[in-house]
Amino acid sequence: MTFDKSKLLSLVEKSEASVEILLDHLAGETAEKGGVSVEKLDRHQVLAYDIVWMKSELAAARQTIAFADKTGGEVQKELALFFAGDALADVANKMSAHAFRLGVTQHELLETAWNNEIISFVTDTLSPARYEKTAELLRDKGAGNSGLTEDQTMIRDTFKKFAEDNVWPIAEKVHRHDLLIPQEIINGLKELGCFGLSIPQRYGGFQDDTKPDNMGMIIVTEELSRGSLGIAGSLVTRPEILAKALLKGGTEEQKQKWLPLLASGEKMCAVTVTEPDYGSDVAGMKVTATRTEGGWLINGTKTWATFAGYAHLLMILVRTDPDLSKGHKGLSIVIAEKPSFDGHEFSYDQPLSGQPPGGQPSGGHIDGKAIGTIGYRGMHSFEVSFKDYFVPAENLIGLDAGLGKGFYLQMEGFAGGRLQTAARALGVMQAAFEKGLQYSNERSVFKQPIFNYQLTKYKLVKMAAIIQASRQLTYHSARLMDEGKGVMEASLVKFYASKVAEWVTREAMQLHGGMGYAEEYAVSRYFVDARVFSIFEGAEDVLALRVIARSLLEEKLKK
Repeated sequence: MTFDKSKLLSLVEKSEASVEILLDHLAGETAEKGGVSVEKLDRHQVLAYDIVWMKSELAAARQTIAFADKTGGEVQKELALFFAGDALADVANKMSAHAFRLGVTQHELLETAWNNEIISFVTDTLSPARYEKTAELLRDKGAGNSGLTEDQTMIRDTFKKFAEDNVWPIAEKVHRHDLLIPQEIINGLKELGCFGLSIPQRYGGFQDDTKPDNMGMIIVTEELSRGSLGIAGSLVTRPEILAKALLKGGTEEQKQKWLPLLASGEKMCAVTVTEPDYGSDVAGMKVTATRTEGGWLINGTKTWATFAGYAHLLMILVRTDPDLSKGHKGLSIVIAEKPSFDGHEFSYDQPLSGQPPGGQPSGGHIDGKAIGTIGYRGMHSFEVSFKDYFVPAENLIGLDAGLGKGFYLQMEGFAGGRLQTAARALGVMQAAFEKGLQYSNERSVFKQPIFNYQLTKYKLVKMAAIIQASRQLTYHSARLMDEGKGVMEASLVKFYASKVAEWVTREAMQLHGGMGYAEEYAVSRYFVDARVFSIFEGAEDVLALRVIARSLLEEKLKK
């Protein structure tokens, strides 16, 4: 089959129609009083999860087809055909697992997910002769351009060079010894303006004051993550989340004070949301902020606070209303200042006299201890405990108008954080693919390069197709967010890219054979780093069920 955008999209639309049949059924099963019953939804978790997966896969297929049509490159078109064929086959397989149990007739299934036209298309696009040729194109010509503008390409090249010159040489050492990000990396990124990518120019950042641009942040994050997730790729995330929360709900005075400090990198920050007993279920969170003279006293424990040791600022989601029945409506966000600490532990007592951060004497205490992890090393993720830790009144985002709005302000930041996570996954996948392709050409088994084997070629083509699809859905989501939309798309691509990153890095590691298990090869680091994507910025299962599926169902019930 030759590349035909209209025909390809018609096949995707057929497949999407089949998913809508399942979504209609699920809406009927979970509807209650005009809305969605979470209790009923939980009785259909596997179905809901599969619907979200199929939605994300088909959304990626759409963007890959559009990109290939726009660029016109041979490799891009072949990768789009392969991805579309693979996605349609996967949807048909998942449909068959649910269809008859839900009362979907064989006729409906054959008319949508697995009609003769789709079967013929899948048979052709996934044929060995086709993907073997595509693998050779990838080896000889590369994957081609990514559809960036001239300015965006310049940004990419700048940060790609920084990563290769400064990050690559020390990435393995930091990972193996669980070291802190070297100061020279942070200083170098400050000089490049890395921390002001999501902050408007009027506050010292690089965003156009009148025209949001998420693509810069995406491109930079991808290239830094290609160098190392732990010591470069995630540095932009925390200031991005805090900046978005401030821009959404902060007072003008708060924006004028904090945003320039974040943009310059003078103040590094950490985000503390999760608690030992409450992760994605923020409504039950118990870390409290109690009014005191001149501000608030923070008490309780947060966990998985990445970079909390080095950070000068902590963005803390706290319960300002003691009435637990109010759930997430009783939460607010405060910015707590602290000294910066190196190492895996820290402890700080606010002075009983003098002027601690915030300008009030208090005698409060904070301490933290890093949690050992299999990957994502360099920033350290801490459990942080507060005891009567004083935060001045002016550090509550939005002041009194921000009381009870912490959850919504956090979600404003996390929408960008999810998109950024997709970019981080892209960088790690790209690095893994490059290593896998290189090694398969260098390593010979049974008297010929690994690359010559059919299974190797299939894996490499599927890896490249997944990366292209993830990248184009990420770029599409970024453009939508520039228009004030794209929250659903950002969630879908975070869900999709995080999950497939594990497969891509695993297969790149597998191509290395036994050496892939050795720490001296970077591909082993990519594998353990990729595992974190489905956990942070919205754990995979909760993101699928409580965020994406619920939103899809609510939209369906409105119609």
